[in-house]
Amino acid sequence: MKKLRSMIMAVVLVLMVVPAAFAGVETSGYASVDVMSSYVWRGIQLHEAAAVQPSVGITYGNFGANFWANYDSDDAVKEIIETDLTLNYVFEVDKLAFDVGYIYYALDGFADTQEFYVSASYDVLLSPTLTLYYDVDEGDGGFIVAAISHSLPVMEDKASINLGASASYNMSNLVMGVDPGGDEFSGLYNGELTASLSYAVNDNFSVEPKIAYSMALSDDAEFAIESMSENGESGQFYGGVSLALNF
Repeated sequence: MKKLRSMIMAVVLVLMVVPAAFAGVETSGYASVDVMSSYVWRGIQLHEAAAVQPSVGITYGNFGANFWANYDSDDAVKEIIETDLTLNYVFEVDKLAFDVGYIYYALDGFADTQEFYVSASYDVLLSPTLTLYYDVDEGDGGFIVAAISHSLPVMEDKASINLGASASYNMSNLVMGVDPGGDEFSGLYNGELTASLSYAVNDNFSVEPKIAYSMALSDDAEFAIESMSENGESGQFYGGVSLALNF
């Protein structure tokens, strides 16, 4: 956590200087909070109790910075147990959109870790997206996510029904667990189905209830997910609501 606090201070200083240096660059900000039935990450139920997950971010042109946190509501915990910092750069080439970034995971009770990632999405039906994450710290391995999504406008475009599906592949990433023999493994990891209803209260504020189901896609992944999930299960059903403000 101490290292993350130093990084946050550095980012804040940069964000104070950048607007003066690039006065003509488009700037925007956003803040959100998710209230979820549990904390599920890549198919692993990290905490079974309800989770409150605030997020705040800012963009300067193609550059962005985001702070995200997870608050565990369990009576025995009741504190922030994770804080993540993400820095990224986005750009487009014809119908391809790219997102390149860095994530620092500051964890309470576990060793912090760091990932770099690159994501590419194609502007066609179902918006196919492929993302490669590579953990350069505790995991020392990769993680690939392939996803599709589709939105259906409703209520005179004030709302949309959003559907999504994804599948992931673990690349000897120790953060994602080990196989029954206690070794790192490569193979299919988890698949996830999501559905949400996004409603725009006004131009700046939206509400989005959501549900999701995640399942293991291989025997090794099933063992790893069950070993690390608080409920000991490889299939996770969860949901919640997100409140978002753009400014």
